[in-house]
Amino acid sequence: MRPFFCTLIALLLTCTAAFAQAPTTLRIGVAPHSSARVILEMYQPLRQHLETSLGMPVEVVTAPDFTEFARRMLAQEYDIAITTGHQARMGQTDAGYSPLLTYRADFRTVALVAGNSNYKTALDLKGKPVLGLSSTSLVTLWGQNWLKNNGNAEPLRYVSASDSVARLVLAGDAAAGFISLANYQSLARDIQPQLRFLVISDALAGRVYLLNKRDLPLRDRIDAALWSFADTPEGKAYFLKYKLEGYRKLKPRELEAMEPYAREVRQNLR
Repeated sequence: MRPFFCTLIALLLTCTAAFAQAPTTLRIGVAPHSSARVILEMYQPLRQHLETSLGMPVEVVTAPDFTEFARRMLAQEYDIAITTGHQARMGQTDAGYSPLLTYRADFRTVALVAGNSNYKTALDLKGKPVLGLSSTSLVTLWGQNWLKNNGNAEPLRYVSASDSVARLVLAGDAAAGFISLANYQSLARDIQPQLRFLVISDALAGRVYLLNKRDLPLRDRIDAALWSFADTPEGKAYFLKYKLEGYRKLKPRELEAMEPYAREVRQNLR
């Protein structure tokens, strides 16, 4: 009988340890690619699905800007972090987060200008205000590199959300602004035709879901809950509305390719 009781005790200890590590509330941190109001509304269907599937409270939070989001991620404030590939790479290497999945739709950066403007090149923007989201956002880092590689090394100005970029460009308060293609597609239908692309990037690693290392005992359950969300009517409506096309697994070395951008984030945080 002794082996049986030893096995039973070991099993109870394992379950107790896993229970002790499980969060009382699952905290999802979403990088501030849009305003807080838009982000909270966007992720409500996922939050509700995870609460039901996991049987625990789930909250969605964001941060004032990408730089603060990176700091909070590195400080282990999120159970699940959803952020673009360069910060996902940093979360993986610097804070022990495990990548779970990403979206099927390509992530691209676009430079927006007013449709009736005469801007055609990076040099046309020299000496004029150009907007990014923050010094550590992927769209900003890509945009700064594109400008610099095309003869314009002037710094960007930062605003808090993609919809603000579009409004400021249309109001004439900025010559151009960098946002993601997905966020451009989420702009109001009457705003999109008033803008045009000055440039569009190649595909980059987009928003990646990362799991905090302390939550690894829940990984299988969380992974299953995310994939099952994709098959629900609410999940399908979510992907359709935001043109995300569904979830997919990360490709081999997809995050490793973002290391140059991750390096720039680290330098900004020093």
